[in-house]
Amino acid sequence: MADVASGGFADNVTGGATEREGAAAGGVAGVVAYEVAGGSVRVEVATPAGLAVITVDRPGARNAISLETMDALDAALDGAASASALVIRGSGDRAFVSGGDLKDLARIRDFDGAVAMALRMRRLCDRLATFPAPVIAALNGHALGGGAEVSVAADIRVAASDVTIAFNQSKLAIMPAWGGAERLAGLVGRPQALLLATTGERIDAVEAHRIGLFDRVYPRESFESSWRALAASIASSPSRALKKVIAAAAPHHHPSLEEEAAAEFANLWISDAHWQAADAITRKP
Repeated sequence: MADVASGGFADNVTGGATEREGAAAGGVAGVVAYEVAGGSVRVEVATPAGLAVITVDRPGARNAISLETMDALDAALDGAASASALVIRGSGDRAFVSGGDLKDLARIRDFDGAVAMALRMRRLCDRLATFPAPVIAALNGHALGGGAEVSVAADIRVAASDVTIAFNQSKLAIMPAWGGAERLAGLVGRPQALLLATTGERIDAVEAHRIGLFDRVYPRESFESSWRALAASIASSPSRALKKVIAAAAPHHHPSLEEEAAAEFANLWISDAHWQAADAITRKP
């Protein structure tokens, strides 16, 4: 759930929602920002195509997910409910989402609390997976741990050419908690999913595209314009009807696995091995 390679943990620096409407430039009908510690989660809805963009903006925490950020994401998804296409991205170019905010989540030390936390974010990812319009994860930066899980909850993943991705929860002696293991297996197959999840290997955009984890890779210098053009094209299609039929043919969430997966994760979360690994990383300079 955390950016193991580089820390990726947030310091909590709070709020409500602020709204800006009538921004005609770029066809943006309105932007709502849900303030969280160290930043915000923003949702912008563009016209006339009905493209919505959710941005996780916590630069000091590399866009990590805290409990407060989960609430903001829930509200942002409500705000985007009528969209013809939805994009989720992080701010900046260092991280898409760096995973769970361990400095916030570290206070959860009991089994029931760990189950509740896992289910909370898993169900948010399920909201992405079952969103009635196509969902695009625009990987502006690296997607590590829980960030990789958020990305695979989307229907489509597009990435800048210098981005890497890793399901590296095993480095913290835990496992994906947010439905990412099941979704990963559906995307790349059982052998590749097991390899990525057990080794925690960090792969580049070329390899991720080769195995079917990334759907498009764009040069960094044209990444923003490229994903926006693709998303606008998708939004202008009969996107919701197409999503309904394709999602029925290839389901992207697994509610029958929810209880067992959350319990397996919680047992690992409360183990000494996990907290020893987590403490070692948080002590890094």
